[in-house]
Amino acid sequence: MATNTTHLWLREETKPMEHRAALSPDVCKQLLAHGGFEITVEESKDRTFADSEYADVGCRVVPGGSWRSAPSDAIITGLKELPENDTTPLTHTHVMFAHCYKQQGGWKDVLGRFAAGNGTLYDLEFLNDDNGRRVAAFGFYAGFTGAAVGIDAWCHQQLHAGEKYPVIKPYPNEDVLLDETRAKLREIGKAPRIMVMGALGRCGSGAVSYARKAGIPEENIVKWDMAETAKGGPFQEIMDVDIFVNCIYLSSSIPPFITQQQIDADRRLSVIVDVSCDTTNPFNPIPIYSVNTTFDNALLDIPSANSAKPLQLCSIDHLPTMLPREASNQFALDLLPTLLQLPTRSTAPVWVRAEKLFHDKVASMATTD
Repeated sequence: MATNTTHLWLREETKPMEHRAALSPDVCKQLLAHGGFEITVEESKDRTFADSEYADVGCRVVPGGSWRSAPSDAIITGLKELPENDTTPLTHTHVMFAHCYKQQGGWKDVLGRFAAGNGTLYDLEFLNDDNGRRVAAFGFYAGFTGAAVGIDAWCHQQLHAGEKYPVIKPYPNEDVLLDETRAKLREIGKAPRIMVMGALGRCGSGAVSYARKAGIPEENIVKWDMAETAKGGPFQEIMDVDIFVNCIYLSSSIPPFITQQQIDADRRLSVIVDVSCDTTNPFNPIPIYSVNTTFDNALLDIPSANSAKPLQLCSIDHLPTMLPREASNQFALDLLPTLLQLPTRSTAPVWVRAEKLFHDKVASMATTD
C-alpha cells in the first residue's frame, strides 16, 4: 500500500442484533473514486449490506474480527462497542461510538485499553464542526424508531394486556414499519397521547415525525424542549400522557424528570422510551432503572405501587438498527465530508478537536474517582 494512502478498515459489529454499518457501499465507492483511500471490510452475516456489495465497489473483504492483526496504520472503523470481556491493549486508531467520555459505567476500562496500547480514539459522538454540531449522527432515526417502539408497546398493552412484548426485528424500510403501526392503531380505534422531550433536536424531531406519519393527531403530540423544562423537574405533565419519549442530549447534572413517588401515584403514563439511554450516567434524569433493554427483551417492567396501571420502559441503546439500511446510508453520507479530511487529520479541525478531547479524557482518568 502506498504511504500516502489512508486505509479504512470496517470491522464486523459484534453487538447482538446490530445491523447497521458506519460505512455504506455507496460511500466506500465515493471514497475510492476520490483517490487516496484503501478500504478493507470484514465479513458480517448481520450487517444490512451484503459483503458482495462492498466487494463490487472495490473494497477488499476479509474475515470478521481480523482487525486485531490489521496493519498498524489501518483506521479501525465501526459503530458500537468492541467485544466485551477483552482487556487487551488497543494499538490502532479507532473510529466508533465508545460511550466512555461522560463517565459511563466502565469508562476507565475502555480508555485504559487505548492508553495501554498507545492507540487513539476518534469518538463519533464528538466529531463536531466549527459550530459545535455533530457532523454525523443517528439521532433522527433514533427518535423515529424510539417513537415507533413506544407507540407499538402502548398498542400491545391495549391489544394483548399481560402478554410478553415480542422480539423486535429489523424492517426493510420505514413504510413497512409505519403500515404495521397504523393497522394496530386502527384496530384499537383511538390514538395515544405522546410527549417528546427534546422535540427541537435531531432525535426529538425524528420522534415527532414518526408520531405524525403514524397518524397521531397533532393535539396528541406534546412537544417539549428547553423552554418547557427550564423550571426544572420532576414534571407532572409526563404522568398525564400515555407515552413519554426522552430525546434530550445530557451534558450535565439536571433535576430528574420522573420520580418513583410519581409513578407510584395515580397516572396515565404506561410507556417510557428512553432514547437518550444515559443508563449508567450519574446524571440520568430518569432514575427509575439502571439497565439497558435489548431487541429480544425490549421492555422493562418498572415496579410501582400503582398496580392497576403497568409501566414499561424501553432503553435499547441502538434503536436505529430497526431501520438499518436507511439509517446507515444517511449516517455514512453525513460522515463522508469528514472522512475525506482524514488524510489531513493532523490539521483538519474536526479531527484535531476529536484527538485533543481523547487525550484530555485519558488524562482525566488520573484525577477522577
